Amino acid sequence: MSVSGKPPRRGLMLVLSSPSGAGKSTIARHLMEQDKDIVLSVSVTTRSRRPSEIDGVHYHFIDLPTFNRLRDQGDLLEWAEVHGNCYGTPKAPVERALSSGLDVLFDIDWQGADQVAHAMPEDLVRIFVLPPTMKELAARLERRAEDTPDVIAKRLANARAEIRHWRDYDYVLINKDLQTSLEKAQAILYAERMRRARTTWLEGFVESLLEEA
Repeated sequence: MSVSGKPPRRGLMLVLSSPSGAGKSTIARHLMEQDKDIVLSVSVTTRSRRPSEIDGVHYHFIDLPTFNRLRDQGDLLEWAEVHGNCYGTPKAPVERALSSGLDVLFDIDWQGADQVAHAMPEDLVRIFVLPPTMKELAARLERRAEDTPDVIAKRLANARAEIRHWRDYDYVLINKDLQTSLEKAQAILYAERMRRARTTWLEGFVESLLEEA
């Protein structure tokens, strides 16, 4: 048994991707609030901090030379340039969490998800979140009121290209109703935790069964 009293297991990496405004960040936040066995992978980024964001909580905000150094040294599990800004995932904290039995949640785009899939395929579960309509996607971006009209237009122009990568994911959610989408995401997480390869305690348990008289 682990120190916490729970059977030991290797954590999984849960990737949530979507076009901006489709709801992945909201679903991620709710999963974090309701499940103490999942931690958020905090990415580094070169983009400017939004008024509602906290450095070290939502992102680690760094300059481009620092980002390039991390990338070139191989310290990023994945990285991508999105909307003119660079994003990346530090590798070491992710491996520490997985080894300790915690799941790591990634709020990243399809480019990052593809790199993670190549780097650590056995640990990965991918969910793509779709908006119910493109009209609703535009309305959500406008209600967010954190981007300029030019930025919103750029995000909408890129949304169709991002959506075309939905087939690369293990699961797809159409986020028409947040509560329903959250329940489906939780069901996926619980089922994936029970995969035989991740329940590292089962081998010892089965051996003890076979040894019983």
